[in-house]
Amino acid sequence: MTDFRIEIPGPPDGTDTEDHLRSLLSWLREDGTPLLQARAGSSKPAAPGSMGAGLDILQLAIGSGLSAGSLVVSVLQWQASRRRAPTVTVRRGDVEVVLTAEAAENEETVRDIIGLLDRQGPTAPEDGEESGGDDRTA
Repeated sequence: MTDFRIEIPGPPDGTDTEDHLRSLLSWLREDGTPLLQARAGSSKPAAPGSMGAGLDILQLAIGSGLSAGSLVVSVLQWQASRRRAPTVTVRRGDVEVVLTAEAAENEETVRDIIGLLDRQGPTAPEDGEESGGDDRTA
């Protein structure tokens, strides 16, 4: 299972953002994206005395049969279908990329984005550790 976090920035009240997120989630479901779990939420805590902020995040758990590339292509297709496509931020672990409608026009850019999100290499050394040192295995 692969976890992704998708954010769409918008006005402070989140009205357009919430509509965009619902539309994107519907698009992904209709596109056949095998979502194991999808949850909409807010990145900001509710202000005291308020009912809470609008929805501005989708948290997706996607089956292993779907690559980051498939998700990126689906999001870019969704953006292309919109009259005024919003910017979409996709995060997987520590990697965050910003997708714009213009990104779909450049194949190399799309490949680079997919490569960043698909990267499964070793983690960076902790502070104070050097690469290539003792990995404490026998």
